[in-house]
Amino acid sequence: MTSTSAQISIQHSPASKAFYDRKRAEGKRHRQAVLALARRRVNVLWAVLREEAAYQEPLATLSNAA
Repeated sequence: MTSTSAQISIQHSPASKAFYDRKRAEGKRHRQAVLALARRRVNVLWAVLREEAAYQEPLATLSNAA
């Protein structure tokens, strides 16, 4: 189920799409990149619960744009 959430987030979240694209550029296969994104999403969820803070979507930035 977590990987389904990650796959949907690729379509709807610019930050998730950027993370996925970065993992693919590193040479990871689709499934590996989706699982890495799923782990990241779980880590973020845990941090939100631990800190009792509202989640704010980070802005997707172009890294290495120079």
